[in-house]
Amino acid sequence: MRIGHALRSDFPILDQQVNGKPLVYLDNGATSQKPRAVIDALSAYYLHDNANVHRGLHALSMRATAGFEQARTRLARFINAAEPAEIVFTRGTTESLNLVAQTWGTANLRPGDVILATEMEHHSNLVPWQMLAARTGATLRFVPVTGADAEHGLDLAALDTLLTPQVKLFAFTHISNTLGVINPAAELCRRARAVGAVSVVDAAQSIGHEPLDVQALGCDFLAFSGHKMCGPTGIGALYGRRALLDALPPHEGGGGMIETVEYSHSTWKPAPERFEAGTPHIAGAIGLAGACDYLDAVGRPAIAAHDHHLGALARAALAELPGIRILGPRAGQPRAGMVSFAFKDIHAHDVITIADQQGVALRGGHHCNMPLMKKLGLPSTVRASFYLYNTEEEIAVLTAALRKVLKFFA
Repeated sequence: MRIGHALRSDFPILDQQVNGKPLVYLDNGATSQKPRAVIDALSAYYLHDNANVHRGLHALSMRATAGFEQARTRLARFINAAEPAEIVFTRGTTESLNLVAQTWGTANLRPGDVILATEMEHHSNLVPWQMLAARTGATLRFVPVTGADAEHGLDLAALDTLLTPQVKLFAFTHISNTLGVINPAAELCRRARAVGAVSVVDAAQSIGHEPLDVQALGCDFLAFSGHKMCGPTGIGALYGRRALLDALPPHEGGGGMIETVEYSHSTWKPAPERFEAGTPHIAGAIGLAGACDYLDAVGRPAIAAHDHHLGALARAALAELPGIRILGPRAGQPRAGMVSFAFKDIHAHDVITIADQQGVALRGGHHCNMPLMKKLGLPSTVRASFYLYNTEEEIAVLTAALRKVLKFFA
């Protein structure tokens, strides 16, 4: 199976030096690099088919429309949606989650209802629910994380008291973007369904990294971004069960989402078009379909195994460094392909700066997890996140760079 070294030539950006050192790109949790196949798909659209979709009868428009709708079908197959109409194109995870909050949430929540989230949520899966609670009078509650370094993940036992019939919506991340915790998404969706709650899964960190089947998960909504799965930026999707989407009002008005318009009122197209006002990111959708083709050609089970191996290997290597605090699962526990850590009295941004001088690209800060960082008593952490083109040798380079950090601040 082609993985690691065998894939690097597919990613032109990796063949460069940064500060005189070979690039070691370990910021995949923020955005992944793009294979030549995706870049070629974008280029081909702009070179040959560039036109607006759905409303044109000329050849270019019809080709653009065909490519755009074929991308929807490809994405539905990628996550095993029951039909393409369950895929709404958005700018990414953030817009997808806000769409659910603004439509389903506004229409269905009342004072006394409960929105349940977890303490490990990215701001994109927290702030929309805070805003929704303020609009509707609903109460926002959280499933806690346990352990001094959140090494035990979610306190699933707390669901017995938290997940009650008053909960109308349960939103949670599939993989924590800071902790590397892989949550039992299918079990959480099942528990939500048992009390009549709608489940919303943030799959930003699992899409393209793990096999993902929305019918097997049993989720009601699932949100993800293309740029974290080798696709273009500015494109993503919301999966929603067709019966739910058909019952929702649009969240934006404009061209493309209407059936009829009068001066006094308008009527809407069925889902998913009613949620796609204006000119969509056509090239992005076509590039995203190319990313699906690429990832399935490699094989998502192989990608998941590779990611987990690198995550475990990095955790073990970093644990040998003095004065380090590593968040998330302990050695031997399941971990996604990322490791977040902190050194006492060394700010994450200083670590990032010195690592960059060695050609190593890392991420430092609160990772849009400010409440979690506060709970853990940390202003920031450093995160190394891996993907299908990373190698074991790059972990050795990372470790050497961190030793230089420790030596500098000794």
